Amino acid sequence: MKSALASLIRNAGVAPLLVFLAIAFLVPVATVLSLAVWSPVDGFSLASLQRILVTPIYSTTLLRTLEISLWTTVMCLLGGFPIALLINRLRGAARTSLYLLVLLPLWTSFLVKSFAWLVLLGKNGAVNALIIALTGEPANSSLLFNLNAVLIGMVHGLMPFAVLTILPVLDAIDPRLTPAAASLGARTAEGFIRVLLPLAMPGVAAAGLIVFVTSVGFFIVPALLGGPRQTMVANVIIEMVLDLMNWPLASAAALLMFGVVAGLFGLYIHSFGIESLVGRARTPAKSAAAHRPHRQAWRRVGWLAWDRVAEPLGRWPLVPALLRHSHAVLGLALVLFLALPALFLIPVSFTVSGIIDWPPQFFSWRWYAALDSPAWRSAAWRSFTVACATGVLSLAMAYPAAVWLVRKAQRSRVPVLVVVMAPMIVPRIIIAIGLFYLFARLGLIGSWFGLVLGHTVIALPFVLVTMIAVVQAYDERLDQAAAVCGAGIGLRLRRVTLPLLAPGALSAFLFAFVTSLDELTIALFVTGGLSSTLPKQMWDEALLRVSPTLAAASTLIFLLMSSVVVLAQAIRQRRSTQPRTP
Repeated sequence: MKSALASLIRNAGVAPLLVFLAIAFLVPVATVLSLAVWSPVDGFSLASLQRILVTPIYSTTLLRTLEISLWTTVMCLLGGFPIALLINRLRGAARTSLYLLVLLPLWTSFLVKSFAWLVLLGKNGAVNALIIALTGEPANSSLLFNLNAVLIGMVHGLMPFAVLTILPVLDAIDPRLTPAAASLGARTAEGFIRVLLPLAMPGVAAAGLIVFVTSVGFFIVPALLGGPRQTMVANVIIEMVLDLMNWPLASAAALLMFGVVAGLFGLYIHSFGIESLVGRARTPAKSAAAHRPHRQAWRRVGWLAWDRVAEPLGRWPLVPALLRHSHAVLGLALVLFLALPALFLIPVSFTVSGIIDWPPQFFSWRWYAALDSPAWRSAAWRSFTVACATGVLSLAMAYPAAVWLVRKAQRSRVPVLVVVMAPMIVPRIIIAIGLFYLFARLGLIGSWFGLVLGHTVIALPFVLVTMIAVVQAYDERLDQAAAVCGAGIGLRLRRVTLPLLAPGALSAFLFAFVTSLDELTIALFVTGGLSSTLPKQMWDEALLRVSPTLAAASTLIFLLMSSVVVLAQAIRQRRSTQPRTP
């Protein structure tokens, strides 16, 4: 009894978070996935899985989902690495400005970004207008509702994730290694492939994992920018649950999706360790021992790539000169690709016309006035209150868990991290239908509380990662010094601990706030048509008719998100400039 009580006290910091995830994440996901192979009437059966695999329309959709996700991942890595490398090599204001330009599209709603591409690629859009201005004729084929439009939208939405995942790994690499390789006779390409790329592979692999997993569960971009041939598994699951109420078939599709994701997640953990996802490296000895086979493998890949590809290309006279400046030119071009599309929504929101076209016909406030309706006001109020509650609840559970993970050296840290980071890895569509299945039995469908619980599940991993970094940077000796000077617990907390932790905690809160404000997948199911959030209201409007009202709503959300990004970056800079105790 005493040992159990001691264990409970020792693990009290992480216990609330684990209990919450067990109830609001593990149980719903496990329950809904089990429906694919078991039912109270028929018992154990593989009929649903077999139907998914042998029915051409479903099997084709599965393969198409994997294909689109793979192409999206490859393009995000190929584009994200030059941007991350460019930011890594910049200093001062230039680095901060470029970093902000990457953060803006990251925190901009996926719906807003998709609407931006509707403006750009539409029949009367900016790209077609540019083609007409240059050639005198419109594009030969539609720029929308095809695979190219889906890939453009998905790459634009997910590339910032790749950049911000790769960048910390590049920042941790000793900048003297590449010049050292050059001093030993290595060319630019050889130093990159043999030295820099193998060292950056943990970040590249993590970025690939996050982008691929997110792509597999995507439904917004395929629904708005794609055609019937670009339908993905998430779109099929939504139709099966909301329209057909075919739970066994929806669960079978979700189980197959989960199997692919779980396999990739397991491979990543085996290769790089779960702690690399939260910025906690293993001790050097353990890390070297655990990762030596994988580093040797990547080193062999680097040598092979150099011998078979890079070295023959390096003999061409123009290649070395291009390599010296290509990462900067390509990085800047890709940053513009990320940052500019959302800006096209602003002038469209002031158009007089009732359709989205380019150039817009100025000037009218009518579309902003249309937002002053009970439906839009109610959705906005619910979104903001749910986002605030999500931030507070996530922070309340993440901070003590972060302290436990950083300062407690138990062997259970790794399995705890696996559980805590799982909501970031499991596709959101699976979490959403799991919560829908559970909440329907608890009477929480359409409730404000149900939305808060669902959004907190999604936001917790991001808040925890932020708070782990904050706790790691906090110097405990400051508390000890205050105690030596006679300060009690309350005074130390009020005058020392909270002021130092407040900027990081505010950043974590903003992360949860933005994550909740942008969340559509959970709202699509948990609201049950009884209530609405801002993304859900925009989604319903888009399914009926894409009008400048959506451009006006998207502009307001974009400006709000931009303000949050600037505020978070200002907090981050203030923290970095604060003097540290040696």
